[in-house]
Amino acid sequence: MSARLLRYLACLFVAVLHGCAMIPPEPVVTGPLSAPPPAPVVLPAAEVNGAIYQPTAYGSYPLFEDRRPRNVGDIVTVLIQEKTNAAKNVKTSTGRNGSAGFGAALVPDFLPGAISAKQDLDMSGKNELEGKGSTSADNMFAGTLTTTVVGVLPNGNLQIAGDKQIAINRGSEHIRFSGVVDPRSVTGSNTVLSTQVADARIEFRSKGTMDEVQTMGWLQRFFLNVSPF
Repeated sequence: MSARLLRYLACLFVAVLHGCAMIPPEPVVTGPLSAPPPAPVVLPAAEVNGAIYQPTAYGSYPLFEDRRPRNVGDIVTVLIQEKTNAAKNVKTSTGRNGSAGFGAALVPDFLPGAISAKQDLDMSGKNELEGKGSTSADNMFAGTLTTTVVGVLPNGNLQIAGDKQIAINRGSEHIRFSGVVDPRSVTGSNTVLSTQVADARIEFRSKGTMDEVQTMGWLQRFFLNVSPF
């Protein structure tokens, strides 16, 4: 077997592998999805001083304040209520007409005989353009996801992230969420609307039969990769 044939076979093998490879979708939510576990600490011995309020190793919680999240590891429930609706219509129409004419009624004698009074010139042109286009999008996503505070910004805003995975028979689904929330937007029941979360990243993916039917076959991907069109 010649070296040229071996090179051709190697190139064909690489092309087949490239066509067979299924490129997974890029994740929308990046970074940690949960707060790191804290280092083990030793609880201080309670002071026998008769006071009702005693500080602990996990922080000093005010006695007359609600338990809103403010530290890394606290829980925030996000009420996902996303709805987008956009529409755009474009219409363009242009027109242009032009004409020109030339007639030689009298021709001087010193001009060549080929030029006579019967030689007239008449030109006309017309140009029209019409284009139309329209696009629309309507998306809705509703659900509930409990997240964890993974960071606290210097101004007090909370970085939250969470992940929920559900497996049913041979299929599975997962929901991921991340963003920045103002603690003042969190209600007394520890919930916040997704529309009040800045830099929100929402991801809903599935694996299983429903995901496989939306995937292009390996032979079709191969011809799509090598086709110049």
